[in-house]
Amino acid sequence: MSTPVVDRPANRFIDPKVLMKIQNLELLARAVVEGFVSGLHRSPYLGFSVDFAEYRQYMPGDDLRRIDWNVYSRSDKLYIKLYEGETNTRVLILLDVSGSMNYGSGEVKKIDYARILAAVLTYFSYHQRDGVGLLTFDTEVRAHIPASRRSGQLINILKTIENVVPSQTTEFKKPLRYLAELLKRRGIIVLISDLYDEPENIIAGLKALRSKGNDIIVFHIMDDFELNFPFDEAAQFEDLETKRKMHVIPDYLRTKYLEILEDHMATIRKELAGARIDYVLMNTSKPLDLGLFTYLAARAKTQ
Repeated sequence: MSTPVVDRPANRFIDPKVLMKIQNLELLARAVVEGFVSGLHRSPYLGFSVDFAEYRQYMPGDDLRRIDWNVYSRSDKLYIKLYEGETNTRVLILLDVSGSMNYGSGEVKKIDYARILAAVLTYFSYHQRDGVGLLTFDTEVRAHIPASRRSGQLINILKTIENVVPSQTTEFKKPLRYLAELLKRRGIIVLISDLYDEPENIIAGLKALRSKGNDIIVFHIMDDFELNFPFDEAAQFEDLETKRKMHVIPDYLRTKYLEILEDHMATIRKELAGARIDYVLMNTSKPLDLGLFTYLAARAKTQ
């Protein structure tokens, strides 16, 4: 079932630099979520089901059409019907905390943008009554909070997100293999990363998770300078993961770099599309909520 998405004026979206000034991660997430985010779930097994499960009290933002007016007439309280698919959805956020995520050409580093995105999706999922969890990784799994709706889960996840410190190199094979072996129930898996690894390592792990029936969304976090390479003066570049330094003359490197980048991204997009895995490119210079809105609007049209 499609979730309607209402057009939102472009000037309503929030500049990432403004979001960075909100120190409390929960308040930040709420500011974005309450703005417009809706419709993360996708049928057939995520979202609406014909099997009635239970009631819960109406909360602001719930669809008024789902209020049970018969119950209201008896109790003078507003309740909505929950269905089987809405009571057992599990959302797991995979957050890349490798060293390359620490890059930023301006005020907003990739890890800052990724933190906000992870917090927004966590907050949204939790308040949609989904079980939500978090896994952070670089070469290894650094933290794993299994998806749940237990008391304190939201605060625990947000605190973990807030405290990540990128430092190591990137390795998708081991963390994704660990997850594929661990997960017994299907759900939504959201990967937030700059995908700084060989495409085959990323794709193989995600396909293994997809084959188990998981709905997977990949948010590719990139800095504007990485995407456009606007450098025009000779400079020394440093790899944030290997710490290797290289003197570069941009005019000679720009064309080759952009060709390699486009090939990398095209390969990933093609392979993920073939596996029915959603791919979303997020530029850290652009409003985060605009990227989410654009993606969710497109997703709703495919339901």
